[in-house]
Amino acid sequence: MNDKYYPWGGEFTVCSPQGCVAVVLLNIQYQPSGNVAIYGSLKTENIGIEKIIANTISNPWIRFLVICGDEIRGHRSGASLIAIHKNGIDPNHRIINAPGAIPYIENLKEEAIKRFQAQLKIIDLIGEKEKGKIDTIIAECIQKTPPCFGEPYIAIRLKPQATVNLTDNRALHSRIIVDYLGNVKKRGT
Repeated sequence: MNDKYYPWGGEFTVCSPQGCVAVVLLNIQYQPSGNVAIYGSLKTENIGIEKIIANTISNPWIRFLVICGDEIRGHRSGASLIAIHKNGIDPNHRIINAPGAIPYIENLKEEAIKRFQAQLKIIDLIGEKEKGKIDTIIAECIQKTPPCFGEPYIAIRLKPQATVNLTDNRALHSRIIVDYLGNVKKRGT
C-alpha cells in the first residue's frame, strides 16, 4: 500500500494502487476483484462518509465510486453519500437533502467535498446484491481507463468546536444533543 493513500483508516481492503474504482459495501457480503483500488463497508451517514471522502480523494487514480448492497435502515448512509456528492453541505455542515438520521460532516473542509464531487463519478447500485451484476458494472468502469485526477488531496481533520464532559447532555454528535427525555436539539439553540 502506498503510505500517502488512505490516511484516515477505516474498515477497508486495498487492492490495486492505480485502480480507478472504489467500492462501498452497504449491507452486503461481497468481495470485488483485485482490480479495484479499494473496497469496504459504510455504516454511518457522518463519520463513515467523512472517511470515504478523505480516503478516496487521497488516491487520484480513483475515479468511480460504486455503492452496492441494501441500505442501512435509519442511517441511510448510501443515499446520504450520494446526496453529498450531488448537493454538498449547508452552512451548518448538514448534507443537503440527505435522508440519514444525523447527516452532518464536521471533520472535512468544504474544499475536500468539492474535490470528491469533481474527482469521482458515483455508480448507484443501492439495492443490488447480485455479484455478477456488480462485477459487470465494475468491469465496465475499469475498461474506461480514466486518467489520474492529478495530485493526491490529503484532507486534514478539522478540530472539533466543542468537547463533551459528564455535565453535558448526552451527545450524539458535536452539534446535536439529546436530553434525558430524548428531545433532540442543535447545540447553541
